[in-house]
Amino acid sequence: MTKYASYMICTSPRSGSTLLCNLLEATGVAGNPASWFYDPSVEDWLDELDVVPQAGASEREILDVVFRAAIAKGSGGKGPFGLRQQGESFPFLFEKLALLSPQETTDVGRFQKVFGATLFIHLTRRDKVDQAVSYIIAEQTGLWHVAADGSELERVSSHREPVYDAEKLRACVEMLEAYDRDWNDWFSHEQISPFHITYDDLAADPIATLGDVLEALRLERLAANDVTPGVRKLADSTNHKWAERFRAEHGLT
Repeated sequence: MTKYASYMICTSPRSGSTLLCNLLEATGVAGNPASWFYDPSVEDWLDELDVVPQAGASEREILDVVFRAAIAKGSGGKGPFGLRQQGESFPFLFEKLALLSPQETTDVGRFQKVFGATLFIHLTRRDKVDQAVSYIIAEQTGLWHVAADGSELERVSSHREPVYDAEKLRACVEMLEAYDRDWNDWFSHEQISPFHITYDDLAADPIATLGDVLEALRLERLAANDVTPGVRKLADSTNHKWAERFRAEHGLT
């Protein structure tokens, strides 16, 4: 079978997508997946991709340059184009794809017109309470990811001690549930049968899960064998205590 030209990891925060992207890049055969269109702003895309359009270029010409640059960086010259996509910028991305490919009538058609045959990967986390706790603690402490050796990979603010907030957690659980519903609604509307993986499986056996993804991408599964996870779980006793407290307060089992 023909290999995919691209893949899009459809996910939400704290679902293990950073680990998955790290693993896929480390194989050397699956491109360089990242959130290339994280912000809903063409100007931010230009900055992120280090692209300077020609003076007087039309919006369509600018978008063409942006997407070409994204494909070059997201494939890394060593595999399919990889994209991690979350909910906030999703409508804006597809609005711009529609502008670039007005002849296409579906989101999938517009995406594949630009990025080629695409595998859509749905990465979810079953336990939304644990996911929400992870999100709120990261938001409060400013630390989002650490490397396998414990060094910081992504910090967005100086450290603050996390403070339990049941209302924020409840709102976050609802937000994360909505993200999953929105993805499933989109898959149904676009008649997509995504490749499903979960945070739980990825955390339990990252190399086996990576192999499954490579097979789904029609790439060599053996490329996973020499990969070492470069991202470590952040969860600790605070996460566990918050989750248990929230479940007790809301009658969840």
